[in-house]
Amino acid sequence: MVPSQLAYVIITPYSLYKSRTGGVLSRLISRTGLDLCALRMFAPSEALTREYAENIISAHDPQDRKIQELLKEYILHNFMPEAKTGRRRRVLMMLFRGDDAVRKVRAVVGNLSPERRIGGETIRGTYGDLITDDETGQFRYFEPAVLASPNDNEAETKLKLWARHSDSDGGVLENIITYPPNETPERTLVLIKPDNFRFPTGRPGNVIDFFSRTGLYIVGAKVLHMSTAQATEFYGPVREFLRTRLNDTIGARAKEALEKEMGFKIPPPQQKVIGDALGPIFGDYQFDNIVRFMSGRAPSDCADEKEMARPGTEKCVALVYEGVNAVRKIRDVLGPTDPSKAPPGSIRREFGSTIMVNAAHASDSAENAQREMKIIQVGDNNFKRVVEEVFGRV
Repeated sequence: MVPSQLAYVIITPYSLYKSRTGGVLSRLISRTGLDLCALRMFAPSEALTREYAENIISAHDPQDRKIQELLKEYILHNFMPEAKTGRRRRVLMMLFRGDDAVRKVRAVVGNLSPERRIGGETIRGTYGDLITDDETGQFRYFEPAVLASPNDNEAETKLKLWARHSDSDGGVLENIITYPPNETPERTLVLIKPDNFRFPTGRPGNVIDFFSRTGLYIVGAKVLHMSTAQATEFYGPVREFLRTRLNDTIGARAKEALEKEMGFKIPPPQQKVIGDALGPIFGDYQFDNIVRFMSGRAPSDCADEKEMARPGTEKCVALVYEGVNAVRKIRDVLGPTDPSKAPPGSIRREFGSTIMVNAAHASDSAENAQREMKIIQVGDNNFKRVVEEVFGRV
């Protein structure tokens, strides 16, 4: 077994446009068993595009030289900013870490060959196209779907290249989508919650697939290990609701339990007193459970502020979606907080199990989306940080 490596997959502008991100991610996580350790959206500049294209041709790539030259031409044509407007195109960079990561990723991605047709067993077999003219053998249409390195040495070279450009060309992308004059886009935040990452499974990608129905655009992405401090601030508005709005429910539950244990009836005035006394305590208990679920540690588990600020042990994926009525569209697909009340075909009905373990979070307003994005620092460049942890400064 080759020791731990870092491998990348780039989702092309066309695959992003066709909302194939979820399907690609599902296959990579479930079939490689690797750790998804970083995500970053890029809008490649001319400089990054040209430098990356120049590194595509390799004697160590199992693909035919003609395919490599086709890939180089594809990158120069499809990653380059638009000639007329200068508007940049979106690509999504995914990083995977683990033993033999480069080979495992490449096996799932697949290779392209002009000599044979490829089936759906690989990502390129499902989402890519290589069409030649039967008579002349000339290439008529080419779409690789994703890009990945053929070996670990080239993975290092190309990851260092993208990391060097990751501050200037990556992050939460601005002015990347064109809208008609009468349309006003908004942005919203989605968190793919920790219950989707308990073990390698296609669930994170499947959840993203559901969101793709909205027709919205992903303009920001990050793998997040939310700290206890971040989770406490993020879910702060929920705390007051839990402390003050559940008194009647807690009073009724306490009344039922006490009457069963003690054998006598509790009148309504005393039930209210019990609810008012226990409601805030129960609310704090529930809030601690939410923070612990999202970060791995509740505030009561932390000895000091330093521990509160340390990255948590639970993994989320943060996605920023952009488009017209983005908040409403995302929440419609997500469904209500309680999975048992969510309609068929919604994310929480399909993937949720309880009010807390309910697959994903989505902002309830454009204003809250901005607040939440600021708390988790969704544009923070942890892509570069991961690359430098493995390969040193770039």
